[in-house]
Amino acid sequence: MKRVLILLLMTLGLSPIMAQTVKGTLTDSETGEAIPFANVVLDGTRYGVATDLNGFYLINKMPAGEYTLRVRFVGYKEYREQITLNKGQTLVKNIVLESEAKTLADVTVTDNRIEERKIQTQVSVEKISATQIQQMPAIGGTTDLAQYLQVLPGISSTGDQGGQLYIRGGSMIQNLCLLDGLIVYNPFHSIGLYSIFETDIILNADIYSGGFGAEYGGRLSSVMDITTRDGNKKRHSGKLGLNTFGANIVLEGPLKKEKAGDPSTVTYLFSAKNSFLSKSSNVVYPYLKQSLPFDFTDLYGKLSINSGSGSKINLFGFRFDDQVNGYQTLADYHWLNYGVGTNFMLVTGSSSILEGHVAYSDYLINFHDASGHNNHSGINGYNMGLDITNFIGTNRLRYGLAFEGFATNYLYFNPYGLDITQDQNTFSLSGYITYKIATGKWLIDPGVRYIYYNAFNAGSFEPRISAKFNATDVLRFKMASGIYSQIFLDSRSDNDIVNLFNGILTGCPDLKKPNTFLNNPVGNSLQKAQHLIVGVEYDFAEHLTTNCEFYFKNFSQLLNANRNKMFDPDDPAYRPGGAYEKPEYLLTDYIIEKGKAYGVDFSLCYDIDWLYVWATYSLGWVFRTDEIQTYTPHYDRRHTINLLTTVRLGEQNQWEISGRWSYGSGFPYTQTQGMYEEIAFRDDITTDYTRVNGEYGVVYGDLYAGRLPSYHRLDISGKRKFSVGKRSILEINVSVTNVYNRNNIFYFDRLTFNRVDQLPIMWSTGLNFRF
Repeated sequence: MKRVLILLLMTLGLSPIMAQTVKGTLTDSETGEAIPFANVVLDGTRYGVATDLNGFYLINKMPAGEYTLRVRFVGYKEYREQITLNKGQTLVKNIVLESEAKTLADVTVTDNRIEERKIQTQVSVEKISATQIQQMPAIGGTTDLAQYLQVLPGISSTGDQGGQLYIRGGSMIQNLCLLDGLIVYNPFHSIGLYSIFETDIILNADIYSGGFGAEYGGRLSSVMDITTRDGNKKRHSGKLGLNTFGANIVLEGPLKKEKAGDPSTVTYLFSAKNSFLSKSSNVVYPYLKQSLPFDFTDLYGKLSINSGSGSKINLFGFRFDDQVNGYQTLADYHWLNYGVGTNFMLVTGSSSILEGHVAYSDYLINFHDASGHNNHSGINGYNMGLDITNFIGTNRLRYGLAFEGFATNYLYFNPYGLDITQDQNTFSLSGYITYKIATGKWLIDPGVRYIYYNAFNAGSFEPRISAKFNATDVLRFKMASGIYSQIFLDSRSDNDIVNLFNGILTGCPDLKKPNTFLNNPVGNSLQKAQHLIVGVEYDFAEHLTTNCEFYFKNFSQLLNANRNKMFDPDDPAYRPGGAYEKPEYLLTDYIIEKGKAYGVDFSLCYDIDWLYVWATYSLGWVFRTDEIQTYTPHYDRRHTINLLTTVRLGEQNQWEISGRWSYGSGFPYTQTQGMYEEIAFRDDITTDYTRVNGEYGVVYGDLYAGRLPSYHRLDISGKRKFSVGKRSILEINVSVTNVYNRNNIFYFDRLTFNRVDQLPIMWSTGLNFRF
């Protein structure tokens, strides 16, 4: 291990000998914060890059001589400067961009993202900024990442309650979520309108729906990588928000400002948001049969130390809390997630940067239902990583190491009253390397990741590749493929039409699982998948772009909680050779499965100063196969349509009207075939079944053979911004969710035949004051 680290650090010096280099950072003149995704070019040449999330850029391997350094980014004045590069010189140019004449509305960013697509492969990924999220209707008085994710292609949502998203055939546990490098195990609240992330502190969110590169590992389906801002370096500022759903606050500013001869800064960033919907719903929405008991509190804090030359270190921590108490036929549900961590970036004297992170996270969920059982699931652990990037002209070499250690604690009772438990500690160690090649019209990004799983004493070799061909300035073809693995699995009752409880388990060797699957021996229970994505991008006009992608995911081995378990595996009568011998799949806690997901996603975006239009259509199929049958899981949705429009009015775009319509065909569910009286026979065969009282028993139909009604909803909102003084803005918003009061199903109790729908028509209003 020490030799590997020494080798990685030595390669920081592997920059081209006597190569000319210009590098630096881009920052905002008013806040001092980094400007990501800006285009930095040497005018009239092929040399150019886009700044990274830290506003850092590096251009090298150009001939010595005189150049015009040009920087463009929508919303800022164009920057030009004549520079001279001598042989072997490294020129550091930290650039401060000045804003164009501002309106009260946020500037558009689509033009910048279109330019970036031409120099990045960007297959099956959406890059989201706070500005884009804020173009959503302000449901509940505020916009949120959870609302924006629901309109992305390939993503299926359970709606405004439940807080569950499924991405291109992947279950919740197959999605990796990172916050500043720290693993977050549940990023969404029970009320599906909100995530744990405060919109105003988000710098960027990368959403990979498949085919992600070798930098990421440990999940089968998708990645959500969220990066927060560092905080205002120039002055103390913030935001106060109050609405009918809750309240929020953001505070930021410098603890140490830049000085002459000392460019270093220290900044802070703090956010808090709280829902008091369980209390306000009784007053604001008296027509509801019961108050909405969705409570949450989210706290996040960050301290950033910046050197002024691009190097920096961040310290951060969070506490996210979600609770649902006795909602109609549902039970009490509560989860808590907290964590701390640090990440850093070191810009070396060569053409390299070194990045790293160390973090700890703890997640616990408790669920108490009508059966009287107390179910719980907890996972805690740490993750750390070291990444090195070498810039070689227009190419980029990136490699690194990652280490994860975690412990799971789990207790769950299935519909037959049999408990499934786990108390497990394990770790994984991985390394990766990627090399992005830009040659002519081609962008090729091959890579490989190797993950060692301690639980199995085995590794997984995972090659990945993505590529893009820029056929013309407006037409681009792309593809991505890769192999992926995962040790985690979730547990839920497949017989429940809707289930909030998603426990987290580790697929370790001592799990009670079959030794064979479809008559083939099972070596270990490591879950595996392979992705293939092909697509095309086309720009119909300067501000109009479309994207179409076809995807196929083959889940060659999956591990799932055994819905078919009916007998006690510790009873020798049911074991092989016993008097009542049963097949393994009726005895084990877990079963082996395989599956596949495929479909097509289409998106269209039109973005100008006063109008934003976003439209998506997804067509998809998801299948799973176990020992008994091939079935569609509960998140298989055939059709998904999303339409989003925002119009800005007034001389300074101070008025904003937004509307969003979503449609999703019905999710599968297991139908009820019949009811009967179930007698427990607590006294064994001496039980007098003519005198005891039984309980309701359910005869289930074929697994997920039924379909729930389709889901659709229209939301609208209006905003008005007022300038208050030189730097402050007051925003007043009014919104209506489920405008035509569609009865979208949320939960159905089989025993009482009681149906619970999702949110009815609800108005909300809010105030946001930025200073």
